[in-house]
Amino acid sequence: MTPGGIVIGWIYARSLLKNEKLWGGPSPISLTQLDDFILWVTLGIILGGRTGYVLFYNLPFFIAHPAEIFELWKGGMSFHGGFMGCVVAVMWFARKNGIPILSLGDITTAVGPIGLFLGRIANFINSELWGRPADPDLPWAMIFPNGGPLPRHPSQLYEAGLEGILLFLIINILERTTRIRDRPGALGGVFLIGYGLARIIVEFFRQPDAQLGFLFAGATMGQLLSLPLVIIGVWLVLRAKPAPARA
Repeated sequence: MTPGGIVIGWIYARSLLKNEKLWGGPSPISLTQLDDFILWVTLGIILGGRTGYVLFYNLPFFIAHPAEIFELWKGGMSFHGGFMGCVVAVMWFARKNGIPILSLGDITTAVGPIGLFLGRIANFINSELWGRPADPDLPWAMIFPNGGPLPRHPSQLYEAGLEGILLFLIINILERTTRIRDRPGALGGVFLIGYGLARIIVEFFRQPDAQLGFLFAGATMGQLLSLPLVIIGVWLVLRAKPAPARA
């Protein structure tokens, strides 16, 4: 997640907390608590994202060069690791402040697509995480500066559209038309299902990491890590129960 994504997400989250129609009354999370939570979730994303990259994408290299684990400026972050760091931050902060964990998780995932969109746009601008070779006749196929001479799928834009714009619209419509916030955890489940399916689809067009290539049954690491997210998301949606009526 980019710094801009964190700031915009924070502003959007504050607007959601102020909207009592989404909560059937005052939100269970105060604006002051949200402001404090931003630091926690930012650290969770950074630490989790780097840890995930080290463990899932390049462990042999970092075992041989452990000092480079801390060289974040060289790149190397994992969404799945960042998400796990975010989950830890949500659970820890919620318990410390007496906030419903699922409600805080719902707010966090509601703003997630904003950061995903801006992050994928940054990937595109930086010419990184580009797609697999495409049919030269494909109108939107592109030659990336560091991607060799072949035209490729702009998979970063595919992800920005699916994980960012489309997922944001789905969550926004659900939270405003079905009062999904009356069922804590359901919104987070929808996010996990949406992100997981979008990532699995886009991975068919995205170039796998060179050090990993294709893994089990031809799947990529991104697909293998996204499948559990979909399963957990379905479980969260199915188990979500209406929140107790407010006095």
